[in-house]
Amino acid sequence: MLKKLLSSILVLQICFVAGAQITKAPLVKEGDGPYTQLIIRGVTLINGTGAPPFGPVDIVIEKNRIIKIQNVGSPSLPINAARRPALKEGGKEINCEGMYAMPGFIDMHGHIGGKEQGTPAEYVFKLWMAHGITTIRDPSAGNGLSWVLEHKTKSLENTITAPRIFAYTAFGQGSKTPITNAEEARTWVRENAKNGADGIKFFGAPPEVMDAAIRENKVLGLRSTCHHAQVDVARWNVVNSAKAGMTSMEHWYGLPEALFEDKTIQNFPADYNYNNEEHRFEEAGKLWKQAAAPYTPHWNKVMSDLLAVDFTLDPTFNIYDANRDLHRARRAEWHENYTLPSLWKFYEPSFQSHGSYWVNWGTEQEVEWKNNYRLWMTFVNEYKNRGGRVTAGSDNGFIYETYGFGYIRELELLREAGFHPLEVIRSATLYGAQALGQEKDLGSVEVGKLADIVIVNANPLKNLQVLYGTGAVHLTPDNKITRIGGVQYTVKDGIVYDAKKLLRDVKNMVDVEKKKTNWQLKQPGVE
Repeated sequence: MLKKLLSSILVLQICFVAGAQITKAPLVKEGDGPYTQLIIRGVTLINGTGAPPFGPVDIVIEKNRIIKIQNVGSPSLPINAARRPALKEGGKEINCEGMYAMPGFIDMHGHIGGKEQGTPAEYVFKLWMAHGITTIRDPSAGNGLSWVLEHKTKSLENTITAPRIFAYTAFGQGSKTPITNAEEARTWVRENAKNGADGIKFFGAPPEVMDAAIRENKVLGLRSTCHHAQVDVARWNVVNSAKAGMTSMEHWYGLPEALFEDKTIQNFPADYNYNNEEHRFEEAGKLWKQAAAPYTPHWNKVMSDLLAVDFTLDPTFNIYDANRDLHRARRAEWHENYTLPSLWKFYEPSFQSHGSYWVNWGTEQEVEWKNNYRLWMTFVNEYKNRGGRVTAGSDNGFIYETYGFGYIRELELLREAGFHPLEVIRSATLYGAQALGQEKDLGSVEVGKLADIVIVNANPLKNLQVLYGTGAVHLTPDNKITRIGGVQYTVKDGIVYDAKKLLRDVKNMVDVEKKKTNWQLKQPGVE
C-alpha cells in the first residue's frame, strides 16, 4: 500500500520497499578516540548560539563530553601557557591554532542513499562526515525502519563511521491496508512509536487522518514533519499542520497555499498531470507569485500563526537550485571526483528517475524559479527575523545535489536569503538540535554537551565555501592559486575523524566504479 501511495504523492523522495535497501555500512573502527581526555588547543570558537567568534580557547573533552572551554590568550599574541589546561596522562591534544571550531552540523533532511541511485551507506555517511555533518534526520526511513534503526544503533556505538541518526517513518509505512479514519491513524502512530521510530514524516492525507495522527504523535512525545504534497494540500496546508501540533515543515509546499487570497487552489493548467514531473516542477516555480505579497496583512497573519506555535521551517533551498540554473548545478566541480557514476546517471534527464525532469527545461523555467526563490527567501528570512526557527536540510541525492556538498550549498543559500553567517551556523546547529528535541546534548559547543565539533582551517564566516570538501579558491600575494578550507577534523562523540581522509575514501569508491566500466563523466547529450 505504501509503495502505491508514495508513488503518487512523493516529491523529492524515493520510495523503498522491502528488499530494496542499499548496501549496509561496514563494521569498522575509524577515527581516533574517544580519549579519557582530549584537548583541542588554541582554536577560535563559533559556538552555535549566535555568539560572535572568540579565541584562542582550549576545549577540554573527557570521553564524549565537553567539560571545559578555557580562554588561553589574545588574538595575534602568543598563547598564554599559564592559562592552558594540563594534559592528563594518556590524554590527547590537537594543535588547532589558526583554525575555527563549530558544533557538528545537523542535516534535517538526510535520506540515507537510494537503491536507484546506487549509493551504498558508506558512501553517503562518509560524504556527510567529511563535511562536518554529525547528525542527520532520515525523513521517511526509505530503507525500512528496522534497517535505519540498526544503523542508528551502530552509529551510537561508533562501530560504523556515520552521523547519529534520527528515524522519521513515512506515515502509513508497513500498514497492510489504507489508513482511512482517525482511529486507524492513532493505532498506526502508537505502533510506530512502539517500533522505535523517533518521529513521522507526512506527505498528506484526509484532514481527519492528519489531525488525529499528528495529535496522537505529539501526545506520545514524538516529533513530526510534512512535505505537503499537491494532491492533498488543497484541504490541508501548513497552517493546519502547525495548529494540530506538527513540529516542522519540509521544502515550502503548503505554505504558499496557506497564503492564497484570491483563490483556494493552485492555478493548474488544464493539461497538468501531477505524475508528470516536468509539469509538477515547472508549475511549482510559479506558485509563490500566486501567494499574498510580502508584508501584506494575510502574509503577516500566516507568519504570526506559525510563530505562535513555535513551528520550524526546513526549507531545503539547495535541492531546487538546479531549477534556476541547471548549467551551474551540472558543472559543480565535485561531480567528477565524488559523484558515483550510478548517481550521475540518475541525475540525467529521464522520464523515470525522480527529480530528473529536464525534458524541455530552459530560460523561461529558470526565470520563473529565480522569481520564486526571491519570494520564498523573503518569507523564510523574515520568519527568522521575527524569532522563528529555520533549520538546514539538504534532501541530497537528487537534482544534481550530491551528499555533503549539497548541505554546504544549503548554508550558502540561507546566506543568500539574508541570514548573517552566524545565523546560518545557528540554523545548521542549535536550531536543528532544538527541532529534534536534543538541545541538551547537541547543537552548540558548550560545557556539558556531547563532543560533536567541526574544525576547519579557514574562517567560514568570511566565506562559507571553505566548508566544501573541495575547499575554496585562494590567490596568494605572490599570485599562486591555492585552495583553502575543506573540513580538517570532524569530531563525533569525542572521536576525531580526519575529514580529508574520509573524502579520499569516497573518491576511491568513485574511482573503483569508474574503472569497472571505463566510465567518464559527460554532460547530457554530449558524445
